[in-house]
Amino acid sequence: MENLSIRPLSVETWKDFEQLAQKHNGVWGGCWCTAFHPRSPEQRQSSEATKAYKERLVREDRAHAALVYDGDVCVDWCQFGPPQELPNIYHRKEVESKMTMPDWRITCIFVDRDHRKKGLSFAALNGALELIKELGGGIVESYPQDTQGKKTSNSFLYNSTRQIFERAGFSYEGKKGKNHCIMRKTI
Repeated sequence: MENLSIRPLSVETWKDFEQLAQKHNGVWGGCWCTAFHPRSPEQRQSSEATKAYKERLVREDRAHAALVYDGDVCVDWCQFGPPQELPNIYHRKEVESKMTMPDWRITCIFVDRDHRKKGLSFAALNGALELIKELGGGIVESYPQDTQGKKTSNSFLYNSTRQIFERAGFSYEGKKGKNHCIMRKTI
């Protein structure tokens, strides 16, 4: 995949994000990558309402992601944002009792099913880190699955694996819930 490029999620790239999410039925049951954003009544109505909520967040510059393109086609994304943009992490009380507040959170990495097992999670993660650097950097925190070397279905890896984050220079900070961990890196 030599033609990879990274672009930020924006009004200009919304249609590309929309096309990839639509191909996957709004992703994870119509989530549209909104599960970690502040709760909204739209999220309880329908997949179309959730999509409209995500698009509104993008228009208001309250949704960030690194989109990975293979040529002109968006094949992957990595969602990131400050904690106030992505407050609804799983096991939030546990994480916040252990850690100082980060400047940024990475909450989702999604790869098109036709492009999996090609290293795109790593490309998306590095794309997000570059965009975070452009936005001023700071402490970046994420919560990948700690597979402990076991094979895991891609459908459960909404934020990739500990190994991908270690490869990107993140440090293991501890467990989070049953199957995830806290990883950090300063940019």
